[in-house]
Amino acid sequence: MFQTEVEFTLPKGYVDADGELHRTGVMRLATAADEILPLKDPRVQQNPAYLAVIVLARVITRLGSLPDVNTKVIEGLFASDMSYLQAMYEQLNGDHDTSPSESPQNGTDTVTPLRGSTQYPSSYSAIAGSTTPVGQI
Repeated sequence: MFQTEVEFTLPKGYVDADGELHRTGVMRLATAADEILPLKDPRVQQNPAYLAVIVLARVITRLGSLPDVNTKVIEGLFASDMSYLQAMYEQLNGDHDTSPSESPQNGTDTVTPLRGSTQYPSSYSAIAGSTTPVGQI
């Protein structure tokens, strides 16, 4: 069966304002709108790297017991957790074949980055952490 959502466990976890740690969550597959609409956001126009923050806030549907995952939550992630989520996003949404043993949903905390894949959507460069300006891939 085709899965549109996968569960994950962050390496460190998000610590909320009350000091509660949130490590488990759910990420859904991205839609075209998830990658296109944030390009119009003034924060992305001023800083293309912010695209990753907005897209992750759109595709992460649950993080621990937080009532909402928004850009402030993503901004508050530890760098290692941000890298983990970017790699997971790449694995789920990149233009490649993924076997079940390589998928984040297999229950492990290891995600194999797919930097060797040949094509990504043009808006994907900021999600993958590239310094290439959006649209110049």
